[in-house]
Amino acid sequence: MHNDRTITEARLRRVLDERIRPAVYPESVPLDVSVWHAPGEPVPVEEGIAAEGAPIAVGAQWGPAWGTSWFTVSGTVPRAWAGRTVEALLDLGFDENMAGFQCEGLVYRPDGSPVKGLNPRNQWVRVGEKVTGGERVLLHVEAASNPVILDYHPFRPTELGDRETADATPRYRLVRMDLAVFDRTVWELVQDLEVLEQLMTELPVDAPRRWEVLRAVERALDALDLQDVGGTADRARGELTGVLSAPAHASAHRISAVGHAHIDSAWLWPLRETVRKVARTTSNMTALLEDEPEFVYAMSQAQQFAWIKEHRPEVYARVKKAVADGRFVPVGGMWVESDTNMPGAEALARQFVHGKRFFLEEFGIETEEVWLPDSFGYSAALPQLVRLAGAKWFLTQKISWSRTNKFPHHTFWWEGLDGTRVFTHFPPIDTYNAQLSGQELAHAVRNFQEKGGATRSLAPTGWGDGGGGTTREMLARAKRLADLEGSARVVFEKPSAFFEKAHAEYAHAPVWAGELYLELHRATLTSQARTKQGNRRSEHLLREAELWAATAAVRAGAPYPYERLDRLWKTVLLHQFHDILPGTSIAWVHREAAQTYAEVAAELETVIGGALAALAGAGPAEDGPAGSTVVFNAAPHGRGGVPALGAVPAGPPAGVAPRTAEREGGGYVLDNGLLRVGIDGRGLVVSVYDQVSGREAVAPGGAANLLQLHQDFPTMWDAWDVDHFYRNTVTDLTDVERLEAVDGGAAVRVVRRFGASRVEQRIGLPAGERRLDIATEVDWRETEKFLKAAFALDVHTDRVAAETQFGHLYRPAHTNTSWDAAKFEACAHRFVHLEEPGWGVALVNDSTYGYDVTRAVRAEGGGTTTTVRLSLLRAPRFPDPRTDQGVHRFRYALVPGASVGDAVREGFRINLPERRVSGSAGVEPLVSVDDDAVVVSAVKLADDGSGDVVVRLYESRGGRARARLAAGFAVGAVSVCDLLERPTGSLAAEDGSVALALRPFEIVTLRLTRA
Repeated sequence: MHNDRTITEARLRRVLDERIRPAVYPESVPLDVSVWHAPGEPVPVEEGIAAEGAPIAVGAQWGPAWGTSWFTVSGTVPRAWAGRTVEALLDLGFDENMAGFQCEGLVYRPDGSPVKGLNPRNQWVRVGEKVTGGERVLLHVEAASNPVILDYHPFRPTELGDRETADATPRYRLVRMDLAVFDRTVWELVQDLEVLEQLMTELPVDAPRRWEVLRAVERALDALDLQDVGGTADRARGELTGVLSAPAHASAHRISAVGHAHIDSAWLWPLRETVRKVARTTSNMTALLEDEPEFVYAMSQAQQFAWIKEHRPEVYARVKKAVADGRFVPVGGMWVESDTNMPGAEALARQFVHGKRFFLEEFGIETEEVWLPDSFGYSAALPQLVRLAGAKWFLTQKISWSRTNKFPHHTFWWEGLDGTRVFTHFPPIDTYNAQLSGQELAHAVRNFQEKGGATRSLAPTGWGDGGGGTTREMLARAKRLADLEGSARVVFEKPSAFFEKAHAEYAHAPVWAGELYLELHRATLTSQARTKQGNRRSEHLLREAELWAATAAVRAGAPYPYERLDRLWKTVLLHQFHDILPGTSIAWVHREAAQTYAEVAAELETVIGGALAALAGAGPAEDGPAGSTVVFNAAPHGRGGVPALGAVPAGPPAGVAPRTAEREGGGYVLDNGLLRVGIDGRGLVVSVYDQVSGREAVAPGGAANLLQLHQDFPTMWDAWDVDHFYRNTVTDLTDVERLEAVDGGAAVRVVRRFGASRVEQRIGLPAGERRLDIATEVDWRETEKFLKAAFALDVHTDRVAAETQFGHLYRPAHTNTSWDAAKFEACAHRFVHLEEPGWGVALVNDSTYGYDVTRAVRAEGGGTTTTVRLSLLRAPRFPDPRTDQGVHRFRYALVPGASVGDAVREGFRINLPERRVSGSAGVEPLVSVDDDAVVVSAVKLADDGSGDVVVRLYESRGGRARARLAAGFAVGAVSVCDLLERPTGSLAAEDGSVALALRPFEIVTLRLTRA
């Protein structure tokens, strides 16, 4: 037989494009269209529908960036169409290649009830089946003219990312507004041929199955009259029956498709637009569920459900019904799909608390799978939190984006920081926006790394980010692929069904221990510093607000602000979404975030201030003079005579006051009796001598607090990425404009200028502390630059400890393997710690997350030294062209002679400064722990309003701990709880205290009933 394969394949493509697809809608008539452009922000539905529009013709331009236009379309179904299916085709000017990244619409009936969303891949609205003819059609379309930010030439700076800087140029042109006959048979033929074409092109050329499909396609094309496609489509389909009914091989991979529409809660659009994206998509999906009985749709992010409930109750009613029917499935169990690197310990726990509680209260559903396909790496603290939240499974996909090493598993047990394991799946289809194409399915089969041990994988299926979710075409593919020779078997089912089956067949899956580090998007730890500082500050203010409000409630009978704290927590959790906190959203998002964080801080300061006033007392205590001050300590460790979580009247300062002397050769020497610090004439810290141990902290010939500037222009993903080659060039900022002793000789002030920027630093030693404090203010005017603060330390080590949620993890200081080298920028919370046996150094901070570590040959005496650098500022130009321009303030400190326990303590200290309040009444802590290794993470009243006191604590040093927690109030019963404060066990209380035994990094939540 002659080889005519390529000609037949080319014939199929042309016939599909030019004859068959156009015949899906063989007849059409235009609709009448009018439009009203809403001024400013979106208006309520009733106002948009009632507005009087002006006529607009197909081909006319509409829609400035971020505008909203209300189109009214009307017409009459022709009598000649009686008995046929009719749809409205509404093309707002879509580019089919940009689903989710351009204009979108939501269609309403005249009564304001939603019909479905309009998207580039979903432009039809069903008018009726077997129409009688003469029906009047009247629809309203709320159309959003969202600008394209990530265009065909991506990562180019644009002012379209904020309404305040975008121009008023119309960005779209109406393409089609018609009533049309929908030919179901022709549409089904299109699906048959597309599935077979995609299957065929993935099969080996020498495979018999490929040729069987090719010949069947050839017969179908021969059976089709190109001048009467509708009349011969059924005959053509008949020629395909045989190849479409051939069953899959017994060993065929099984794919569980799950309807999905990954919607970023903010990214290249503001939060307000996400509210509408969710409404459009859920309208689409609830409509599709009604049409397709085998379809199952899953949606994560409790915040997005809450938005629909608040802003689109008519859509939410449909969602609730579909959830009750068991086919619209809430997943994820978190408030948002948050970043998991940077949220603090309590914040990450509260993501689960508020997310799972919402699903329980709204739907009575205990979500068991954690759904995080798109976050930029996954904290080693997560497995324990997943299990403590009552979940069993974890799903991600983003690790497939790693640029250096291929992750070795797709289904595995993930072991966290404390040893807890969670069954985890990483879909080999390598997308969370699957279309169930032949190419995707074949890739999933080839890519699946558990062959021979497991047979199943999952495929989140649908257009995301407002692209409309799953389409009827995707469902048609799934039906044909359910049992088809040459393909994986595909079935739509709930994620829980997949996980149950996957676990049952692969219970002895391999284990991955530690974080899931994404070898990409490392710059998300630094971009948009104000957003990160707002998050860090909000987290610690929330801790203080809960602690002091609970203390005031128990000690002084003050009302506890349940609803206020709940609302503020949810606001902070929302802004931990994986494109807000990482700094990868448009300018509009970060401008609003800064304002929101300021409002959150102000409100929390009010809560804290009221509680402290109630505790400190309005007047002098019996044992204190009038006008005295009470010092409050919200940190989990006592300091300066103030107990952890309590307060005492202020006493005299302790320790030797620091003094400053001029240094030989220029500069200054600071000394407080514990540390002696040399600052040279360039304003660099060239010596930090630990007088307690007789040990120098700074590497010979090196410096600490050396500011370094790099060119920073990654190959792509500007706000997301920093590529390794940025290190190839560096400028040490050693020119000094001003160097002087300040604060009565207690500190040194250094001023520098570089480029168009200015930096001022205050370097000081506190009395009685082995700690060098550095306060930095940068007026940042650079672009495409990266600012680091380097500390060259005389410590020989092959690893450093970086704080993460509820503990710390070790990362290599060397680059032995590609896995080690790939971690050239990593995340630390409040501290980085490095040590030789018996002596270490901690670097603590109040608002940064990114750091790097390198080693160098020691200048004197051999061996190596270690340099740790904090990442301070970047200046990418996409998607926000003015990222972080302006004034920033950072505080960090070097702590020589520090153990890991010291690093934990100092990290809390710099983030939770003491508060001084007028009064003189000391405050006994509500709870105290007799082992500093056991850290109290939260003290609050139970969320159910019972008045019970909830305490969360954890072992912080990576060792076993036996401790006794004592309550400063009369205790009835003590329960061990999960994160949602549901009892899982009990402890015996003895004289108001309980004995605890914690394994390394174990988290324990206790609920104390007040007697």
